[in-house]
This record gives sequence, C-alpha cells and structure tokens, in this order.
Amino acid sequence: RSFMESACQTGSGTTDNPSSHWRFKGRMQQFSIGELSLHAGVKVPTIRYYEQVGLLEAPLRTQGNQRRYGRAQLERLRFIAHARAMGFAMDSLRSLLRIADHRQGPCADVDALARAHLAEVDDRIASLTRLRGELVAMLSGGRHGTVAECRIVEVLSDHEQCASAH
Repeated sequence: RSFMESACQTGSGTTDNPSSHWRFKGRMQQFSIGELSLHAGVKVPTIRYYEQVGLLEAPLRTQGNQRRYGRAQLERLRFIAHARAMGFAMDSLRSLLRIADHRQGPCADVDALARAHLAEVDDRIASLTRLRGELVAMLSGGRHGTVAECRIVEVLSDHEQCASAH
C-alpha cells in the first residue's frame, strides 16, 4: 500500500506509552506531534494548520488526548512539505495530493500541474531579472553624495525613470 492509500487509515485504539520514541500498536508505527515535526522537518503549528485545512488527516488520539501519527501521515507530510518548498501553491498541492491518491492513474495531470508551476517560476525569474537590472542601474547611476542627490531615492520617487516594468 502507498502512503497516499494508507494516509487515512490510522488504525484504531490508543497507545499508552508516551516515553518510547517509536510506538507500535499492532504493526503501526506511531509518532507524537513533536516527533512527526522532527522527522518531517515541519514545525508543529504548520502540522496543525495542515490538519485544519484538510491536507493532513486528523490523527488518532491517546487516552490523554495526545495526537499519534502513523508512518503514512509522516510520508504525506514530507510530500506536502517538499511540494511547498518547491513553491507549489495550496490549490496545486491539493490537486497533487488528490491525483497521488490514485496511484494507478495517468501521470499527465501531474505533468500539467508541474508545467504550469514551471511557467509561473519562469515568469517570476523574468520579473526578478528585470528588477535586478533596475537595481544595478540605480546603483551605477552615480551621485553618491548626499541623500538630496541620491539616484536611488530619485528613481524610487518616480517610477517613470525605471527602464522596465517590475
């Protein structure tokens, strides 16, 4: 079973041994929220947020009401964190997760999402390149005397002095 197929199947029952780093209930590995945070490289508030917005299933709770996450939830959280680190927007991430839940489906939809994201990245790079050019031009414009003579202040005060839109 893949992590997506088992992400929602957290088993049943509770665990009573909060002192153990790796917990087992039957064959299921369980983590506290802090352990999950450590293993996934995601802060605890972010994990709670992902639960609130429905990206991550609500976990089992112990008798003491502590969250317990399984291996599938760890893998799903790593997937989410990696996609976010790569700049995928939340809507795209939801779509990626929905598609990934159907492991035998075609990859074309994932390819389309990745292509769309690549186009967004290319647009941002082009915009940043234009912005860099403007900053270089402002810095090389001379007049490094007083603020009253400062080319940077002059250009920032009048957008029409910029060579391009940014």
